[in-house]
Amino acid sequence: MGSVPPTIEEIRTVPKVLLHDHLDGGLRPETVVELAREIGYDQLPSADVDEVARWLRRGANRGHLKYYLDAFQHTVAVMQTPEALTRVAAECAEDLADDGVVYAEVRFAPELHVAGGLTLEQVVAAVLEGFRIGSVGRGITVNALLTAMRTASLEIAELAVRHRDEGVVGFDIAGAEAGSPPTRHLDAFQYVERENFHITIHAGEGFGLPSIWEALQWCGAERLGHGVRIVDDIRITPDGTALLGRLASFVRDRRTALEMCPTSNVQTGAATSIETHPIRLLRQLQFRVTVNTDNRLMSGVSLSSEFARLADVFGYGWPDIEWLTINAMKSAFAHFDQRLRIINTIIKPGFATARAASDAVIRLEGPAR
Repeated sequence: MGSVPPTIEEIRTVPKVLLHDHLDGGLRPETVVELAREIGYDQLPSADVDEVARWLRRGANRGHLKYYLDAFQHTVAVMQTPEALTRVAAECAEDLADDGVVYAEVRFAPELHVAGGLTLEQVVAAVLEGFRIGSVGRGITVNALLTAMRTASLEIAELAVRHRDEGVVGFDIAGAEAGSPPTRHLDAFQYVERENFHITIHAGEGFGLPSIWEALQWCGAERLGHGVRIVDDIRITPDGTALLGRLASFVRDRRTALEMCPTSNVQTGAATSIETHPIRLLRQLQFRVTVNTDNRLMSGVSLSSEFARLADVFGYGWPDIEWLTINAMKSAFAHFDQRLRIINTIIKPGFATARAASDAVIRLEGPAR
């Protein structure tokens, strides 16, 4: 008899690590409504929190990245003041800590938050202050990744490096992959590399292997945001053998982390279902797979719910969840000594406790005698 997969409540209690989470995709619905009311933003479909939550999630289930991104105009609209940015960031840290996340890298695009007259510097300072406030006393470390929207990327890269000692740990680009290859931003990536800083790139979600290849071989990506299309370079023979192409081999051999977001990938059409999501094959082939949320509000997920879904569909148990969690911590952009400390003093003991608790519980199959 196989072991029973952990429940979402059990998964919530173990220490988890999150590498791919967008600040403007994780607001509390009530915060969206309150901030909109405060600034007189009248484009929301309703003043009812539940209705707004449903509406913001509706676009996520239409099978295309474009529809998925439509909802962000509303969250970004209410994130244009220092007070709003600090509040959203603080609540983000609180919500992640409540879900059992002990280390997170949360990304945002500073250029999206200057419509109200803030400078890029003020945007970053407000978000970092929010992460600091929300983390106090909660056993979580939240660092920031600065994202350029495939536009003024060098300016954002320089901004990220300027704040590297205050909680910004890396540089990212996002936005439409097709027609906007990462090599258009070579000056930004080369600058980041010269500064001995960190790079992750959205690649292999909306576009395929060429996007991944450019991100790695031209732009120096250490991690791939999503990276699901790397599976296009893996062929399964009739007898079940997996044959890796040169790019897939390179990604696996170099332990390039794949920041996979299963629910989001299904919603944007990057994968057809959780059951057929490449994460299962890539985990079996020992790629450096990590599990992430992408946008907790729009996708209606938490990191615990993502793991619970994988446990339910693939039968993952504590060893799988711990392996995926340690993968994420190994691949974080925090300093090595900090990564090692969190793995050895928080993650491993936390999972040992969870396994011991599970082993101590005998789940009777039938009425107790």
